[in-house]
Order: sequence, then C-alpha cells, then structure tokens
Amino acid sequence: MVFSKLQSNGKRVLPMMTVQAPPPDPTKRIVLAISALTSFLPAFMLSSVNIALPSIQKVYGASAVWLSWVATSYLLSSGVFLVPSGKMGDIWGRKKILSVGLWVFILSSALGPMAPNIVIFLLLRAAQGAGGSLMLTMSMAILTSVFPAAERGKALGVNAASIYLGSSAGPFFGGLIISVLGWPSVFFLNGALSLAALVILKTRVPFEWREGSSRGFDMPGFVIYGTALVAVMYGASILPSAPGWVITGGGVALFSSFLRRMLRSEEPLFDVRLFSGNRIFAFSNAAALINYAATYSVSFLLSLYLQYIKALSPREAGLIMVTQPFLQAVLSPYAGRLSDRIEPGLLASGGMFSTASGLLILSFLGWNTPRILVYAALILLGVGFAFFSSPNTNAIMSSVPARFYGAASGSVGTMRVLGQMGSMTLITIIFSVYIGGEQITSERYADFLSAVRISFTISSAVCFAGVFFSWFRGNLHEGRDGEIFAEEESVR
Repeated sequence: MVFSKLQSNGKRVLPMMTVQAPPPDPTKRIVLAISALTSFLPAFMLSSVNIALPSIQKVYGASAVWLSWVATSYLLSSGVFLVPSGKMGDIWGRKKILSVGLWVFILSSALGPMAPNIVIFLLLRAAQGAGGSLMLTMSMAILTSVFPAAERGKALGVNAASIYLGSSAGPFFGGLIISVLGWPSVFFLNGALSLAALVILKTRVPFEWREGSSRGFDMPGFVIYGTALVAVMYGASILPSAPGWVITGGGVALFSSFLRRMLRSEEPLFDVRLFSGNRIFAFSNAAALINYAATYSVSFLLSLYLQYIKALSPREAGLIMVTQPFLQAVLSPYAGRLSDRIEPGLLASGGMFSTASGLLILSFLGWNTPRILVYAALILLGVGFAFFSSPNTNAIMSSVPARFYGAASGSVGTMRVLGQMGSMTLITIIFSVYIGGEQITSERYADFLSAVRISFTISSAVCFAGVFFSWFRGNLHEGRDGEIFAEEESVR
C-alpha cells in the first residue's frame, strides 16, 4: 500500500512511505469520525425513506410493486458499484473515490424530491445508491488501513454502530421531519450532512491511501458485472413470467463469464480466488449474505404494517421501529471489542440465531398482534444483528493481507447489498403474487398481511440455515490468519 501525504502547496508526493504504518493519532480520530459519518448517511437515507413510502406513493400514485423499487433501485445501483469501488480506491486513491461518492450522494439527494415522475425519481435513487456504495466501501477500507489489527475490532464496531445509529435515527427523526416538513426534507437533510462530511474530509485529512501496483481498471469486466447484476435482479422481480426467466438466465450466464474473466486476469476487478483459498473469508461472506437477505425487508414491511394495518402515523411507527437499530448502535462497539479477544465466529453465530428467532416471531403478525410482541421481535433482531455484524466484519477484514483491504471492503459491502437486493426481490415477487400491480388500499389489506407473514416465514428459515455458515467458518486466530497478523506486524 502507498501511504502518501499532501504538501502545503497542494501537490501530492507519492510514495511518502510504503510500510503499513498508521498515521498520527489525531488523524486516526478524524478518519474514524469521517468513517462514522459516511457510514451513518446511507443508512439514515434508507431507513427514513422507508417511513416516507406512503407519502411517496400518494405523490406519484405508485403501485405496490413500483413502491418496492424505491428501495430496490438504490440497492441495485449500490451493488453494481461496490465491487469495482474497492479497485477504484486501490488505483486512484481511497480518499479521492470517497470524495466522488460524497459529491454524487449530495447532488442526487438535492435533486430527488424535484423529480417530475416516479421513473426519474427511481433513477435519482439509483444515483444515490452509487454514491452511497463508494462512501461505505472507501470509509471501511481507509479505516482498516489506519487501525492495526489489535484495534480493528473496536474501530469497526464504531463504524457498525454508526450504520445502526443511522438506521435508528431514520425512523424516529425521519418520521418526525416528514410529519412536520414533508418527505422531501429527509433528502435535503442528507445532502446537507454529506456536504459537511466532504468539507471535513477535504480540510482535515492530508493523507491519501492507495495501492501503487495496479496496472489499470478493468472497464469491460465492470460492464459485464453490472449488466449481469441488473439482469438477474430485474429478471427475478418479474418472475414467473417468460421474460423474467429469459432475463434472469441471461444475467446468470453473464455473471459466469465475469467469474471466468476474473480468474484469468492478472489485475482482476475483484480477486475471486480469495473465496477459494480462504475458508474464513468465504464462509464469513456467505453468512453476511444470508443474514442481510433475511433481515433487510424488516424495516420495509414493518413500516407498512404499522401504518396500514395498525393505522399509526409515521412518527408513531418510527418510535416503535427505532428499537432494533438503537440496540444495534449501543451494542455494536461492545461486540466489536469482544471480537478482538473472543473468536468472532462464536459471537456472530449466536447473533444470527437471535436474529432468526426475532424473524420467527414476526411471521405471526396479524390484525390484533399486541405491540409487546413486535417490541420483543425487534429486541431479538437488534441484539442479534449487533453481535453478528461487527464480529463478522472483523473476521472478513482480518482474514486477508493488507493489500486486499480494498477488495475485502468491497466484498463486505457487496454481500450486504446482494443480500438486501435478494430480500427486496423476494418481497417484490410476493407482492406481485398477492397484490399484483395495484396500490395497497384498505380493500387489499388482507392480501398485504398474508404477503407480510409469508415473507417473514421465509426470512426466518433462511436465517436459521445461515447459522451453519457462521458456525463452521473456522477460527480466525489460528493457522493462516496468525501468519497474516505476523506479516502485518513485520512491516510496521
């Protein structure tokens, strides 16, 4: 890794140093703060928009299926850019790519509420997803570059807590803001906070991090990957129609072509050999994929359930939904610190089991479900995800040498977004079966409730199955991983 610094006249000197030495402590604290803020913003955007869905439906007259694409368009674009974003940071500098992501996020947030129709609005949501993916990937890669292995779990715990704080602030403050100022206000607020993060990054961080050995960016590989991902997710959303099967099959074929290209390339967009030669890395990523696939739809479905079936206001729904991300925000730093001392796989497996139990409770939602049952499910989900996410991320990032931090960070984000997209694709299919192209009105509430129950039932089963991958990943602090830590220490 090349660790460079800017001179006072603004010119960059490369390389300043080529060892894996951390910057001074003040810069570490600033980097941690920027990482926390740039991780907070995409999560805050996603969760606050979930509260705004009924308002957005009224403005654009969107059907239930179109409404599901408000989240899916963001996630799909984010998934397309997460894998190449790690390579972009290695080639052109992680601070520079983080700045680009912030600019894209700022502009799309400012323009989103001005969209004249649902199609333009979804395109701007896709732009938000691209900017958010660059922000999340680069902030985690920089954070891992700055903090040594002995401190990494704690730093990643703070990073995870920021994501969950954004998720918890979204329903509460988003619901409050929407009730007072209307749904466009949450977009403008995100744009303003992103601009603040950009100013801090530009003025307070004089360092740049990049991998100096890369020969170039594989643009054809990026196009193949992006096209494959869009085809698979869009095709799956219109199953079981004939065009859906054709488009999905074409996407799978393109994805196979992408994998073959990555295996042959000397400078792959993403080194897929990490999965074949590193069991901890592979199983930890699989566990993350399954966990996000099982849990992401919770906020989407529960927001609609509380507002439609229980007739709560956005603010009241947000106050209930804040339970889960609040617990995640409080417990994640503690779980991250524990994973520096206790085997991360043990913590993550217990967390996933708790999450699956919470989903099982939600599969019994009905017309007269007491709020205490909803709170119990959200508590299990909050505790479970806190003890899964930080330790699991620590296992992924610490199972590879320093030169793969960009790729590993991109992998973490990709598993998250692929899981989230898979979750929303499942919801889209179930909504298509139970509700079709109609809006969610009082006449269709019974069908909507059936869709909610079957969605949570499937998610719970998937999450229970995911405990297997989490439990049998192997021990991070034994064998090959010890050699990695030794290699890192030898160059400091």
